[in-house]
Amino acid sequence: MIKIKNFVFNPFMENTYILYDETGECIIIDPGCYEKHEQETLSSFIAENNLKVVSLLNTHCHIDHVLGNAFVKNTYQVKLHIHRIDEAILKAVKAYAPNYGFAHYEEADVDEYLDEGDQVRFGNSILDIVFVPGHSPGHIAFYNEEQRICIGGDVLFAGSIGRTDLPGGDFNTLIESIHKKFFTMSDQMVVYTGHGPETTIGNEKLTNPFCAIKTA
Repeated sequence: MIKIKNFVFNPFMENTYILYDETGECIIIDPGCYEKHEQETLSSFIAENNLKVVSLLNTHCHIDHVLGNAFVKNTYQVKLHIHRIDEAILKAVKAYAPNYGFAHYEEADVDEYLDEGDQVRFGNSILDIVFVPGHSPGHIAFYNEEQRICIGGDVLFAGSIGRTDLPGGDFNTLIESIHKKFFTMSDQMVVYTGHGPETTIGNEKLTNPFCAIKTA
């Protein structure tokens, strides 16, 4: 069974996730750890729980979700996986990182690409991938239907949605992704968001002011 550990890192208050199961293998999704104490928090949890990091994944490649990519790659000697379309977004981070106060940002190269229909495996666990552009052009999410968990990035939040005013963002595309991809999942699916608390598909269908499709 998949267990999920969440850390809130960097000034953007970004959610970094470690997913692991009974085998001790784990994956890291969207490492936002930039400061040394943040990196130590992440690595301490991994060491204290005797976990083996086998993969590094990005839901998308905005700065707040990739600040720790190089640290994770270098520390655990794992490959970085993203959607191909977001590679340009990732490469752009180095140019603007100093403007946000991240003067020592270290770039990490992409090793493999993921797309809808692919699967991520670790230990005894499997995550399916869904393509959900709109917040960024190459945004993907990772979910397990049996356990009803979804690592959703910046697509859908509790009572809100991802912003669409950044390069490559598009409001109509994002709403379409939510309606056609997320809202076709079980109402009991728990969405672990890129910022803020988790939510459920059913709750957002009913109450989200930007994309609800049901009436109370």
